[in-house]
Amino acid sequence: MYPGMTWHHATSIEHAQASNAARSMKAQIEIIPCKVCGDKSSGVHYGIITCEGCKGFFRRSQSGIVNYQCPRQKNCVVDRINRNRCQYCRLQKCLKLGMSRDAVKFGRMSKKQREKVEDEVRFYRGKMDLADGSLPDSSAYPDTAQMPTSSQDPLGAYGTYQPYPNPSDLPGQYPAGGCSSYPSPFPFSMDDGVDSTTPSWQPPMEVMSSTQQLPDSVLMATFGNSDPSRISDLLAETITDAHRSTLLCSSEFIQEMLRMPPDLSKISYYSKLSHEDLMMDAAQKVTSVIHNIIDFAKLLPGFMEYSETDKINLLKAGAFELTVLRMTRHYDLRQSVVLYGDTVMRMDFFLTGDTMEMKLVTEVFELVRSLCELKLTEAELALFSAFCLLSPDRPGLTCAESVQRLNQELLKALRIRLERSHPLPIKGDVTAFQMLLSKVPSLREASATYLEVIGNFKRMAPHLEFPALHKELFTVTS
Repeated sequence: MYPGMTWHHATSIEHAQASNAARSMKAQIEIIPCKVCGDKSSGVHYGIITCEGCKGFFRRSQSGIVNYQCPRQKNCVVDRINRNRCQYCRLQKCLKLGMSRDAVKFGRMSKKQREKVEDEVRFYRGKMDLADGSLPDSSAYPDTAQMPTSSQDPLGAYGTYQPYPNPSDLPGQYPAGGCSSYPSPFPFSMDDGVDSTTPSWQPPMEVMSSTQQLPDSVLMATFGNSDPSRISDLLAETITDAHRSTLLCSSEFIQEMLRMPPDLSKISYYSKLSHEDLMMDAAQKVTSVIHNIIDFAKLLPGFMEYSETDKINLLKAGAFELTVLRMTRHYDLRQSVVLYGDTVMRMDFFLTGDTMEMKLVTEVFELVRSLCELKLTEAELALFSAFCLLSPDRPGLTCAESVQRLNQELLKALRIRLERSHPLPIKGDVTAFQMLLSKVPSLREASATYLEVIGNFKRMAPHLEFPALHKELFTVTS
């Protein structure tokens, strides 16, 4: 201690220095991608550097009631895009890399571990500098041709890394870390000519009580033998993970874009597009969302076990409904604007002289606004999306009973979440849960209107080719 310094002062300074050092190390660690899936990491969790998603997944996997099964050959790729597709292989990769509950008790990293982390930080800073076009100090990176690895130390082990797209490669001025977009071809044959005409919606049956029979072996195989109340929580977490992993843009990116002043040059560009070009542009954007909706569907418990025809029927009937639900994330209630691509637009921009198109725009914007007023969390939006997609009254289903049972379990999980976040009625004696369910007929009406608009447009402009996936989903055949 320095002369005149008390033991208490010295201890406080040591604690402050240790705290600053910990914060500095955490900031450095976050430069290194998640070892399990390659997403942006948030620190050392259960012994290795991971993102929040893999941290939460590993925590849930240690509950003692899970019994994951691999539907393939136990060699699934686990990366940022595919991490939710096989829980078994994801858990095995976590364990192989050294994740352990016991690691929480180990305390500070050893000097060797810290040196390895510092080497990795220098490596990734060098990659970031190269990506920015600046030349890093080569003396700091003795061998950047190969990432530092170690089979002995989990902190030196690497998972597959697939970085986000460089913002400079995306159209428009995107903030860093904004949107992720990737190809996802439609996985099913669309030659069956299924009619996706939407029937009138019937209110759901009474939500299953916790003492009733659970949905068929799908949930039991996914979550193991557990009491029904716990199943609802695990189902909600799984659906939320699937939703978040298949979003085009993060919430942070969307909010940052909505705060930006309107880009007049882009608004001018869109305003000069012909009616045909604007319709085709909108169809492209809808199609990009639907690629992600298909990935979301494939991650839902049991969905991939349905027949090809049933999967197609569910997606054809529900794709536009889920597109509208995802649009709520891009809508700003205060300004009454939507983020269209990377441009903020008001509703009147989309209005044309066509009566049916004006009806569609009005229906969608009114529906999105009313849904945003409910202030749904990502988990609630995810559960409602799964509930709408897995609707047992879709035409042509051969597995309606199985879908019905899973639909009711989703409804129960949704009700539990909404009763927690909205304990009081929101209008008179109407609860948020009841208000949300009342939006289902409006979603179906908007979907039917979209089919009619697309059909009319195709008749007026038969020479134009819609994206293949869009054409397959929104072609009504008798």
